[in-house]
Amino acid sequence: MNAMRYSPRAGFIAFVFETKRDYCVDMASVSSISLSGMNAAQSRLDSAAHNVANTETTPFRRQEVIQTEQKEGGVSTVLSKSSTEGPALETDMVAQLQAKNAFLVNLQVFKTSNQMAGALLDQKA
Repeated sequence: MNAMRYSPRAGFIAFVFETKRDYCVDMASVSSISLSGMNAAQSRLDSAAHNVANTETTPFRRQEVIQTEQKEGGVSTVLSKSSTEGPALETDMVAQLQAKNAFLVNLQVFKTSNQMAGALLDQKA
């Protein structure tokens, strides 16, 4: 189907195209999909920051964010504890960078969606 999908592993929105003519993504869907991506990125950033702040705490189990694709588009997140104790500073630093980039990409999609909706409303008026 024609939709934007957030790739949890890659940390970005991908466009998936389909040739069916009767399928259309409305502007509200695009906004809600990008908003869920921004929320997921914020959860990943918060979790990574929590992990970095607690690297010297013993015993400490890192937080991990599990992202799940939603059927109607977008993602949902769940926090869980790592199965092993101890820090993984390099993993958390990379996660912070990925979360930042995912947030910025989803923000740009959100802004573009709003600009397109505004342009459509201007033409209707």
